[in-house]
Amino acid sequence: MASEQELSTSFIPALYKPAALLPIARHKKSLLYLVEKFPVTIVVGQTGSGKTTQLPQYLDQAGWCEHGKTIAVTQPRRVAATTVATRVAEEMRCKVGEDVGYSIRFEDLTSPATRIKFLTDGMLLREALVDPLLSRYSVIMVDEAHERSLSTDVLLGTLKKIRKKRPELRIIISSATLQAEDFLRFFAGEEYKPEADPADLGGSVGRIISLEGRMYPVDTLFLDSPAEDYIERAVKTVFDIHTQEAEGDILLFLTGREEIDTAIQLISERAATLHPKAPSLLTLPLYAGLTTEQQMYVFEPTPENTRKVIVSTNIAEASVTIDGIVYVIDSGFAKLRAYNPNTGIDTLTAVPISKASATQRAGRAGRTKPGKCFRLYTQQAFEQMPEATVPEIQRSNLAPVIMQLKALGIDNIVRFDFLTPPPAELIIRALELLSSLGAIDDYAKLTKPLGTRMAEIALDPMMAKVLLTAPSFNCLSEILTIAAMVSLQGTVWVQHSGDKRTAESHRRKFAVEEGDHLTYLNVYQAFVTKGKKDSKWCRDNLLNYRALLRAVSIRGQLKRYLERFGIQVDETLSSRHGPAELSHQPEQIRRCLTMGYFAHAAKMQPDGTFKTVSGGLTLHAHPTSLMFNRKADWVIFHEIMQTGEKTYIRDVTKIEKSWLLESSGSTAAKGSAKRTRTLNVLAIGTFALTIGNHRPWLFRSATTAAITTTIRTSLRSEGAGWCCATVFVRGWGEDTFPLADSAFPLKRALGNVYGP
Repeated sequence: MASEQELSTSFIPALYKPAALLPIARHKKSLLYLVEKFPVTIVVGQTGSGKTTQLPQYLDQAGWCEHGKTIAVTQPRRVAATTVATRVAEEMRCKVGEDVGYSIRFEDLTSPATRIKFLTDGMLLREALVDPLLSRYSVIMVDEAHERSLSTDVLLGTLKKIRKKRPELRIIISSATLQAEDFLRFFAGEEYKPEADPADLGGSVGRIISLEGRMYPVDTLFLDSPAEDYIERAVKTVFDIHTQEAEGDILLFLTGREEIDTAIQLISERAATLHPKAPSLLTLPLYAGLTTEQQMYVFEPTPENTRKVIVSTNIAEASVTIDGIVYVIDSGFAKLRAYNPNTGIDTLTAVPISKASATQRAGRAGRTKPGKCFRLYTQQAFEQMPEATVPEIQRSNLAPVIMQLKALGIDNIVRFDFLTPPPAELIIRALELLSSLGAIDDYAKLTKPLGTRMAEIALDPMMAKVLLTAPSFNCLSEILTIAAMVSLQGTVWVQHSGDKRTAESHRRKFAVEEGDHLTYLNVYQAFVTKGKKDSKWCRDNLLNYRALLRAVSIRGQLKRYLERFGIQVDETLSSRHGPAELSHQPEQIRRCLTMGYFAHAAKMQPDGTFKTVSGGLTLHAHPTSLMFNRKADWVIFHEIMQTGEKTYIRDVTKIEKSWLLESSGSTAAKGSAKRTRTLNVLAIGTFALTIGNHRPWLFRSATTAAITTTIRTSLRSEGAGWCCATVFVRGWGEDTFPLADSAFPLKRALGNVYGP
């Protein structure tokens, strides 16, 4: 990572104000006093107040890193962890990886000497797998907690649990919005005093401290009428600002990579028509799929006689501070992940933002001088926005979270202390998926070794199952490569080509008839053979050189996971083949992929669309997929996204229906023969039922009718033709079933459970 260290010395000094001028400087003594006196401190301050960069340094100077201890600062996004670490290292006049370091998925730049460590929430949770009490840290600061990411919420619950066993641990919750009382109430528990003086709300547990906000005013402008095409309107606004407003950089918020690529291309085309003497426009993308070094470009100083236009997702909403921004253009939309428990599909969909997000976006202007925020929606639309974004914990696939909690020894998920409890149906579906993948047993405990290894490896459960199953299909080396390539999140190909036909012809060079996953394998093999030492080869083939270098690094780290499990990777087979050939049996690779992605199976319809096995959701192959306009009876896919009225799937591969029948837990595998199954309770303290080994239900509270209806409906949807159901409730035997505070006979509780 030397290149990132070299970058830091060239541009970081221009990024920050002297520490004494930041709003936090006036509160240094108060902050240190609160951290010393109370276990929990809630810090409220607008982005740019200095809380992220300065507070860890104050703590270091106050001696919180003595005796080999470390200060951890978590971030919801990796771009924030890397950029803030770089900035703080520059302020402390050290290289990243020495006194200051960072740790993100597949990338660690720390050393035994590191005193301040920036890392993503998820990485700190992974550390807890090895060190459950996080004993190396004296202070843990959860930054940008208001974003309520999935990992943030789980981390907060974990820290609350750790605090009971480590009273000396100091926890700092940093937020840019006024949710401070919610966080304090969560940690204080019974000590929270809602009627008390605001200074004493947290009892002996904690306190809230507020920092002054923005330093310059921001004018907010709305549209008179809704924009028909907000991308087109955004581009027009960029040029209105460029030709009519004073100097200052522009930050444009769009929803995702495709919109960003489209906007950058339109801006570049129109910029070419500007007067030769007009200041030039430098457009830069910012989204999660970029490599660390590519993300860092947005922080470089703007060249003379140039206006910088940063086109970003909501990644720039709060996680990072980019100085020089005077104008913000807010599309009013963001892409959010939403998991549908009925279909089992995790969809990325563009939705209107919340008022809190709109306020955050406006706050990005006015950091260095008075600014303006151009909202591409009406005042009425703003008033109709929700107050805040629904936390991820209430709309996400919880399988990775549940697997990680179980690895931490927390088996009763329902009793885990969440800041906001997730809906029961999300827990149900997650348990179902983990059970069908073989990650948990009938008692909902992690299986050994499969489940424990899946929890440890840094992949989603489906891909983790594929990777750990690969040795039995004799294709481990190939699956290792595919897992690394899929982790790039679609950044393999360079997008700014302008000519779609040229891009398509380059992709066809590596195309494999069976689909995208095997095409990725071809691309990787070609890269390590020809392109690794020649970035020109990548440019000529419209491949992302830095992304592919990252794939090599990710593959190496995944290989080390396997070696730690005692699984050796035989690279001899793949090394014998040329870059345009598949290195091993395509069928075995596709069979192996099906073992993990059977829940993402779809059948092609006569009109060329696909329908999911469960839920009947209509899908379209994404135009960037090799399966676009190609025939396939059955496919599995890795990613699904909704754009406009269509739902697209990416990373698509052909499979055979018979392979689904081999995959445990697949809905397609259910037969119609009549049979008897056992209902098992998975969690004491709730009502959780499982038919066989694959379908759990949880009831926080339920009536007899609700339980009976749920079971009957599900049995019929399975089409299983059940003749009867034998009931066994673990812990209570076969005769009684606890319901609320009473015990009911099983027949009364479950009714007559017979097939149709």
